[in-house]
Amino acid sequence: MGAGAVGARRRGGAAGAGCSGRGAGAGAGGRGRGRGRGAGRALLPPARALPAEVDVAVVGAGLGGLVCAGLLARQGLSVAVLEAHTAPGGCAHSFRRGGFEFDSGPSFFAGLSGPPGTSSNPLRQALDLLGEEVECRNYAGWDCYLPEGRFRCSVRPGEYERELQRVGGPDAAAQFARLQAAMQPLARASEALGFAAFRSDLAAPLTLARGLADVGRSGIFNGGPFKAARLLNGPFGGIVDDAGITDPFLLNLLDLECFVLSGMTARDTLAPEMAFMYAERSKGDTALDYPVGGVGAIVDALVRGLERWGGTLHLASPVAGVEIEGGRASGVRLEGGGFVRARRAVVSNASGWDTERLVAPGSLAREPLHRRAGDLQPLDSFVHLHLGIDAAGLPEDLGIHHLVVNSWEGGVEAPRNVVNVSIPTALDPSLAPEGKAVIHAYYAANEPFADWKGLERGSPEYADLKAKRSEGLWEGLERIIPDVRQRAAGGVALVGSPLTHQHFNRRHRGSYGPGVRAGRQEWPTCKTGVPGLLQCGDSTFPGIGVPAVAGSGFIAANTVMPVWDHLKMLDEMEAMAV
Repeated sequence: MGAGAVGARRRGGAAGAGCSGRGAGAGAGGRGRGRGRGAGRALLPPARALPAEVDVAVVGAGLGGLVCAGLLARQGLSVAVLEAHTAPGGCAHSFRRGGFEFDSGPSFFAGLSGPPGTSSNPLRQALDLLGEEVECRNYAGWDCYLPEGRFRCSVRPGEYERELQRVGGPDAAAQFARLQAAMQPLARASEALGFAAFRSDLAAPLTLARGLADVGRSGIFNGGPFKAARLLNGPFGGIVDDAGITDPFLLNLLDLECFVLSGMTARDTLAPEMAFMYAERSKGDTALDYPVGGVGAIVDALVRGLERWGGTLHLASPVAGVEIEGGRASGVRLEGGGFVRARRAVVSNASGWDTERLVAPGSLAREPLHRRAGDLQPLDSFVHLHLGIDAAGLPEDLGIHHLVVNSWEGGVEAPRNVVNVSIPTALDPSLAPEGKAVIHAYYAANEPFADWKGLERGSPEYADLKAKRSEGLWEGLERIIPDVRQRAAGGVALVGSPLTHQHFNRRHRGSYGPGVRAGRQEWPTCKTGVPGLLQCGDSTFPGIGVPAVAGSGFIAANTVMPVWDHLKMLDEMEAMAV
């Protein structure tokens, strides 16, 4: 599933944010850019001439960078997105092998379908503003294979609570009801403050003001301002403790759900994320989404929106560095030569560590960028297993998403303990040849990079370690499809490692993202301390996950645009919902 599952879509409603996985780009992508849906990605388009000067240069075509660039282009600014690889999308690209269409990263989405203006998912809000939409198939939940047995995580009314009663027992169900009640004020306050209203300058109170009344009505201040501040900025584990949750099964399950969202357990995951997710999931009209054509369909829609409003995307254009003139970011240098001047701003969709690498230490006007990157601790990396298999005789109710937990001992963060599985052909058969199925199994944020450091990609030692580390993914898949190895014989089988992730996505240590500990660390804002240089993506507030990186794209774009343009955009968003 990946991280970032924050709520779900409400049919006909005005809420529902959610998606999982990450979309932060690092000036890198995957293979093949396309417009097709399931029929395959198109070949790399002819190279565009680099502009000599633009208002804003965006480094990296991850989801955060594409959202930021599209919104700024919509405001009439000239924008160029510079992507190192041959495809946009960053960690959220799709690629094709042997007639199979694979998602490289995020696989769990919500809040993408329904009428325009009805979702609080910032990715969907950006698509609405850009005049784009993504066709989706809906489903109601996923299966967890836990040490206690199979557990169904459903968004249908009452099903999650019934599963808690069946698998965890009456104490688990009763304590979860108590936790739900404790989370309600925080969930309502989180929903009232949409990311589209945030900006990182002194004008923020003007754009946030329209949501403050709803925050006041949420009940978040009933315990006083200090408690409200702790809830809004503290860890989810604090709410769990305050609610008196002691049931071992429920505590393990809460840690698991936090881990697939943030790569961390309840003691470190930001509380509003979890409160909003659980509150949305408990509503009676929710649905989960999968984009027809795979995650690449989302990326294609963002690129279309960018280009519709006059922005340009430049693939195979790796950035070597950010130029600083007079103490201010003035543009970007490309590895192959050339310079793009940025009159208003440079926005980096690279990670905090990789953004630091782009700025020469001697040219920094201030120190915060370096201190901030040094303070960020990278979470562990990935191992991916992409399979194209024979689908004959697979159960019709197989379902798209599955989660395997090998043991509660050592915690969900233990290396290779949690296996994420996506079978998107369960909803979209066009992703594979007739009679075939696509599978993506992966460890997320639980594969240590240190075990791979120093290996050479393509070497016998590297191949041996890939085979060894992917074995647990095969074993996890056998819990779901017992004869999966036989079905994969003669098909497509690809293993991706932390070095794959580091190389193709230009990710520092192949990391899943930064592990910012709620209550002990603050997420960096889009500002870097270098005038004219901003950041978006999973190294900035609000963090990891598709909704989060899309939200960061909003915040960076909002900070660049004048406040009156920002207010006008918010008015247009409100008008869509009418």
